[in-house]
Amino acid sequence: MFGIGEAVAAGLKVLDKFIPDPAEKAKAEEALRDALLTWDKAQTEINKAEATHRSVFVAGWRPFIGWTCGAAFVYHFIVLPLILLWAALSGSTVVLPEFDMQMLTTVLMGMLGLGGLRTYEKLKGVAK
Repeated sequence: MFGIGEAVAAGLKVLDKFIPDPAEKAKAEEALRDALLTWDKAQTEINKAEATHRSVFVAGWRPFIGWTCGAAFVYHFIVLPLILLWAALSGSTVVLPEFDMQMLTTVLMGMLGLGGLRTYEKLKGVAK
């Protein structure tokens, strides 16, 4: 996922092919940026409504994903190695379930990256 600036840049590559006039291209760029900002504001309002909802099934999905990813990282990087170490020291073998860390990392980095991109946009003055 990328921010508004990257979306406008991608849109401009397409506009360059179809709109050679710089003045028309500037108008199209402004329209594209306005459309993306409108979408971003609408999504923000939806996020606010979800966050204030009384039901945990509506307001709690983001925290649930965050806690799930955190628990999986604790299991994978702390609990699993300690159990395997304990089993090795006691002379036995233990077969524990492993999961796809790539998929988990993709979800977690997506969650963390979205906040990072928003912070980047605010620092660059793109966010209003």
